[in-house]
Amino acid sequence: MARARTLSEVFDDVMSAGGPSTRLAGEGQAPRPIISASWQRSLAAHVDPEKPTPPVVFSSDDLPTLRADHPLNSVMPLLRSTLVSIADEAMHVMLVTDAEGHILWRDGASRLLTDADRVGLFPGTQVSEEKIGTNAMGTTLALDAPVQIHSAEHLVRAFHAWTCVAAPVHDPDTGAIVGAIDISGPLHTAHPALVQLVSTTATLAENQLRVRVAIADERLRMRNMPHLASLRGAPGALVTPTGRIIAGEPYGRWPERVAITEGSDRVMLADGQEMLVEQLAEGFLLRAATAASRPSPRSALSMRFMGDGSPRLTHDGRPVPLTLRPAEVLTMLALHPDGVSGERLAQMLYGDDGNPTTVRGEIHRLRASIGSGVLRTRPYRLDATVDSDFGAVRAALQAGRVEAALAACGGPLLPRSDAPEIRELRDELEAGLRRAVLDTDDADLLHTFAGHPLGRGDLEVHDRLVAILPPGDTRLAAVAMRRARLLRD
Repeated sequence: MARARTLSEVFDDVMSAGGPSTRLAGEGQAPRPIISASWQRSLAAHVDPEKPTPPVVFSSDDLPTLRADHPLNSVMPLLRSTLVSIADEAMHVMLVTDAEGHILWRDGASRLLTDADRVGLFPGTQVSEEKIGTNAMGTTLALDAPVQIHSAEHLVRAFHAWTCVAAPVHDPDTGAIVGAIDISGPLHTAHPALVQLVSTTATLAENQLRVRVAIADERLRMRNMPHLASLRGAPGALVTPTGRIIAGEPYGRWPERVAITEGSDRVMLADGQEMLVEQLAEGFLLRAATAASRPSPRSALSMRFMGDGSPRLTHDGRPVPLTLRPAEVLTMLALHPDGVSGERLAQMLYGDDGNPTTVRGEIHRLRASIGSGVLRTRPYRLDATVDSDFGAVRAALQAGRVEAALAACGGPLLPRSDAPEIRELRDELEAGLRRAVLDTDDADLLHTFAGHPLGRGDLEVHDRLVAILPPGDTRLAAVAMRRARLLRD
C-alpha cells in the first residue's frame, strides 16, 4: 500500500509536468523505464488517463465463435487447472486475451467479478495499450515479455486500485504472439511470485501447443509422403501451410522455413536454387525447377467423413461440395484402391438389391466434380493420393498407435449412411477404438475419449476413469458428475 501511494505521487507529478518525456526536477521521482516508455506509447495513441473503461468490441453472442476459433481454446483446461484455483483463493481473476488484446476468457474469485466489471475487465473488451493505456495485458503484448503493473503504474486512473501480472503466449509454429494470460486483483494481493507463476503457465501452454503442432506435422507427413516419393529421388520437400519444411529429399539440406506467397508457383531458397511449389490438400510440395519435365505428382484427395457434420472433401487443396451419396462412393473407392466393378460397388452401397445403373449415375456426377482424370472407370478407382480420416484411424489401430487413432477420429463414419459396407466399417472403427483405449488404462487417453463424441455416453469408460484418476486430480469431479448423470439416464 505504501508503494501504491508512492506510485500515485509519481503519476501525479509526471502528468502535471507534461508527461513522461519531461524530466522531473526537485525530488527526481520517475516511473520505471518500461512504465515511462509505455506511458509515452499510450499518450501518443491519444489514451486519456481519465478514461473510465476500455472499449467493448465484441458482444456476448460473438464470444463462443471467437473462443472456438482461437488457438488458446485448446489449452484453457490447463490454464484453469493451473491458475483459477489460485486466483479464486487469493482474490484474483484470470484473464486471457487474443493477440490484439481482446479479452476472450475470464475466471476467478466471484466476489471480485463485480469490481472487474466496473473497470471493463470482462470478455469482449479490448485492453491493448492503444485503447486503454499501460496495463499488464496490453503492455506484455507490446513488449513481448512478462510484466507486472502495480497501482498507479497503470496510465488510466480507473485501474490504480489494481495490481496485474501478464505474460505472452506464442504460436510454436510461427513464433507469433497468439495472446496473453493475466492475473489481476486488488492492491493488497500483489506478490512477487505471481510473475514467475504466470510466466511458467505461459510456457506450459506453449509446450502443450507444441505437442499439438508435432502431432499435426506427423499426420501431414504420413498423408503426403507419397507425393515426395513420386519425385523418384529428385530434390523435394513437404511444407506445412505456414511454410515449415517437415520432410525433404535429400535429408539435411533444407532450411527450417520457406516463405511461400499465396498463388505463387515458385520459391527461391537461400542457396539460390529455385523450387516449384505445388499445392497439396494440406500444405505444399517443393520440387526442383530443373525437374519440371518429370511427371507431376498425382492429384491429392483429402476426405473428412468422420463426425456429425457434413462430409468434407478437398481436391488439390480446393474444397469440393459433397452430399452423402458421393461421400459413400468415395469411401468405397478409397477402401478398394485397386478398383471395383459397377456390380460390386452397387452391392456395397445398396446391398443385394443394388443396381449398377444407379451407380453409373453417381459416378458420372462425381467425375464432373473431381475430374475424369481422378475417378477412373473399368474398374472404378481413384487415380490420386488419398488421405482419409477413416483410413488414418484404421491404420493407426492396426499399428497399435491408440493416441494417433483417437486424434484422427472426429466421430462416427458417415453417421447417416445405411450402406452395408459403411455400416460395417463404422462399427469396426468405433468398437476397435473403444477397446484399444480401454485396454491402455491410460488416464489421459481415457479422459480424452470420455469427452469424445464416441465416448461421452459410455458408462464403462467413465467407470474406469473414476477408478484410476487420483483423488487430487482436477478432472475427477467433472468425470464423476458425468458418470452420475449416465447412471441416472
